[in-house]
Amino acid sequence: MTETSDRVLTAAPVLDGHNDLLWTLRGRCGYDFAHTDLAVDQSDAGLHTDLPRLRKGGVGGQFWSVWVPCSEPHPVTTTLEQIDAAYAMVRRYPADLAFATTADEVERAMAAGQVASLLGAEGGHQIGNSLGTLRMLHRLGVRYLTLTHNDNTDWADSATDEPVHGGLTDFGRDVVREMNRLGMLVDLSHVSAQTMHAALDVSTTPAFFSHSSARALCSHPRNVPDDVLARVGATDGVVMVTFVPGFLTEECHAWMDAMTAEEARLGATDPGVGAADRADIKPWLDANPRPPCTVADVADHVEHVREVAGVRAVGLGGDFDGIVATPDGLPDVSGYPALLAELADRGWSESELAGLTSRNALRVVREALTAAEPR
Repeated sequence: MTETSDRVLTAAPVLDGHNDLLWTLRGRCGYDFAHTDLAVDQSDAGLHTDLPRLRKGGVGGQFWSVWVPCSEPHPVTTTLEQIDAAYAMVRRYPADLAFATTADEVERAMAAGQVASLLGAEGGHQIGNSLGTLRMLHRLGVRYLTLTHNDNTDWADSATDEPVHGGLTDFGRDVVREMNRLGMLVDLSHVSAQTMHAALDVSTTPAFFSHSSARALCSHPRNVPDDVLARVGATDGVVMVTFVPGFLTEECHAWMDAMTAEEARLGATDPGVGAADRADIKPWLDANPRPPCTVADVADHVEHVREVAGVRAVGLGGDFDGIVATPDGLPDVSGYPALLAELADRGWSESELAGLTSRNALRVVREALTAAEPR
């Protein structure tokens, strides 16, 4: 099915919903692109992402995460540094990357053979409880805000924290309304199921998950329950299925929970974050290899989202360079053709695969912007 994958990726290159390369580069080299040159294959350095492999994987658009940890003492400042690094990366590789803030700009970059570079902020703590900060992040090009990361914010409950707000507070609902007004995607990855429903009750634009999978197949709280998937379909939204092994199978879920517990025992400030670059967890990882997980498991989640929410609701959000292990067959950003081949073998048409790679997500980006108020 290689020819099918090639045809699909030529017509509709991948628009991936989430990649953590920028935070990884901050820790490794302080965003020094001379030290870590993305024009050169960085496999030996342990990175999942570089320009040659983006090309090989058929990636034509990427939401670069401008995430900062919940423990970060100055989250707004650090977010601005992440955004600055994204601009520096695009400037460094002008023949390969093009900054994009609209669906039209994504399509123009793809047509020019560049990787459209969009920005997503992965946590509501990054606005510092300020709608003004939210507006300025949007003005700087950030096109989605994940309402929480691993911890609750002062106004929204996270999937991986003890609920305290019953979903959203009044201010949280104001955040969602302001994002609708701006034309900013309300990203529901990382939030609790109650927060998902609360946000969908308020939002007037299609549901959006930048990197989540199906809870019916793996019970991790980061995944999307079927009752929410039904609402995704009703809003003509999209779930960008992620490749995180701990979100794909119950065995990998248990393994990831055990790894996070070990990180906490070792004193990690943010267990579960950046384990691949922490030397102290390596002995545990060597002694506890990842359980079996393959490209077929990812395809199962894609098909479940399709079954419940509809074929227009599927997208891809790999979470590369934000995870310690990847599924067999999806080692890095070059691996998307393997997933397309797996789905083609299961009977997916080329038009359905093109929806998965980018057309569904582009529709949601465009509809969010169309609903924005003139400014």
